[in-house]
Formats: sequence, structure tokens, C-alpha cells
Amino acid sequence: MSASSPPEPSSAKPPAPLPSSPDAQPARESVVVTRGLTKRFGKFTAVDRLDLTIGKGEVVGFIGPNGAGKSTTIRMLCALLTPSAGAATVAGYDVASEPESVRAHIGYMSQKFSLYDDLTCRENLQFFAGIYRVPRALIGERMRFAIAMAGIEGREDALVRTLAGGWRQRLALGCAILHRPPVLFLDEPTSGVEPQARRRFWDLIHQLAGDGVTVLVSTHYMDEAEYCNRIALIDAGRLITVGSPSELRGEQLGGRLFELGCASLGEAVALLRTMPAVHDAAIFGDKLHVLVADTGDTPAASVAAALPARLAQAGIEASTPQPIRPGLEDVFVQLVSRENRRAVSERMGGGAP
Repeated sequence: MSASSPPEPSSAKPPAPLPSSPDAQPARESVVVTRGLTKRFGKFTAVDRLDLTIGKGEVVGFIGPNGAGKSTTIRMLCALLTPSAGAATVAGYDVASEPESVRAHIGYMSQKFSLYDDLTCRENLQFFAGIYRVPRALIGERMRFAIAMAGIEGREDALVRTLAGGWRQRLALGCAILHRPPVLFLDEPTSGVEPQARRRFWDLIHQLAGDGVTVLVSTHYMDEAEYCNRIALIDAGRLITVGSPSELRGEQLGGRLFELGCASLGEAVALLRTMPAVHDAAIFGDKLHVLVADTGDTPAASVAAALPARLAQAGIEASTPQPIRPGLEDVFVQLVSRENRRAVSERMGGGAP
């Protein structure tokens, strides 16, 4: 972590530094492993046969829309929910049969930050130190490190409810790592936090990973995926794909991507999706991203060049389409669409389209 952080137990292995590039993937000891992990609530399947392996000191982003199954997965890995099927181990302990051992070896931070607003910063740290059974001789040093990390020196005796979002966020992280867990689960920890504080928070995550802490962090912010060693994309309870940011950006989308501006974005998307040569269209801010088929008979550039005229026939003015490099959000949208088509085909009894 830093020179000011408390010493590690003598039995701890030397920390493995985080690779300089998020895409670098050295061989790692497996710390979090799931096989067919499933959670059902009645007839609803929240997590569906999830297979995932996370190595020591790795930062893995768990990316997906609200309701995708991210929080449910993390709660199972924290041994707070019992899986309906499948298995998972965390730090070598089984989440179903050894829940107490799992919880002793993890730090957990929810999007609500899990702090007590009517307690001071110092009192929150003391409370969590007791919950995590931090040895009395180490509490003072651990608290001083957490206070410095959160940047709240001089505010130790302020009520938590008086802190700005970024300070609350970093204090919650400090509380979650008081017992020096080898694994850290962060459930949408940057939700509702200003961009500058989000960036500083990610710097802290990488600092922890550099000391060998394994981090699984869920988020629906696609830009945050760039900070991760690997990204696990999940939707409707199913793991769609896992890879580094560069690997996912290189995912074959089955066509070429173009961007164009136009009025009546919603109407334009609906019309474009009816065109045979258009695989998909989606709104990105004040622009449209259009995935166009690229075949030998009709090159994608020719199809794209004809789109403004087709939209004009419907009374929609549009700019000239420009080819663009797919971003992670483009990849996610297309992979989800592809997965949904495959799932529908399975339910209909056919193969994947």
C-alpha cells in the first residue's frame, strides 16, 4: 500500500506488483473461482451458471446494467447468500460450507458505503475494527492509515453525514480493509460520486492490487472498465464474455461501426433497425452508432453512405456517417444483443443464429 501502512503478517507472501498496463496478464494464483454458480429466487434466475476465475492481485471489473446479477453474485461470493446450484471458493474457502472463513478473508463495500451517519469517522473505524477483530495492538496504526488514505486528517471527529461523497467513499474503503483482507469485493462503489473522486478511488484500488489484494468491482460505468486488468460482462444473470479491455475492443462485431448525427434519434433508430443491411443502431449521447453489414456484394461504406437519404425519406435529417473504432460500450451492446438472440433461439428449440 504505502510506507505508512501497517506491516503485513510475517507469513504473508511478498506482494506481486500490478502490471504497468491493465492488459498485461501474468500467471496468477487463483483466488476467486466459480463453477456453474447459480442463484434462483422462486422461478426467477438471478445468476445463471456463472464460471469465473480471478487471480491474486488482479482487478476485475464486473460490468452490466442494473438487474444483471452483479450484486447477487457478489453477495454469494461474500457468503451472504447461499447458491442454488454450482460452487464457489474465495481465498480457498467454500462459500457454502465455510461461510465464516470466507467472510474473515474478504473486505466488502456496498454502493451505500455501509457507514453510520450518526457516528464520527473515528467511531466508524473503531466499530469496524471490532467487527473485523483487528488485534488491539494494531487498531491505532490501521486507523491512522485509513484516515490518511481517505484524506480526512483533521476531520476524524466529524460526523460522517457531514462528509462529501468522495471522502465518505474512501473512508468506507478504509473500513473495509482494516483487517487486511486478501480479497476485496466492491459493489458499485463509485455510484453517485463526482468524476474526480471516482478517479482517485481507482488509484487506491490499483494501489491495493499492487500489494497483492484481489479486487472484484462491479459498475455500470463503461469508462471505469478501462481501469481493470480484465472485464467480465454480465447480462440477465449470464456471463457473456471475459477479457482484457483491448481483447474486448477487438471483439468481432460482424460488421463496421459508423457514427452519425440526426434529429429525432428515437425515430431514426427504429427506422434503421428495419433495414436489412443494418445489424443494429443505438443512441450514444446526441449521436447514433450504426453497425452495418460488410459483405462482398455491398461494402459497408456504401450502405452507410446511403443512410442519410433513407432517413430523409422519412423526414429525418442526418449527417454523413463516419467510420469509428468500437468502444467497450459498443461491444457490450452488440454482445448483449447477440446473447439475447441466442437465448431466444434456444427457447425456440433452434441453434444459435
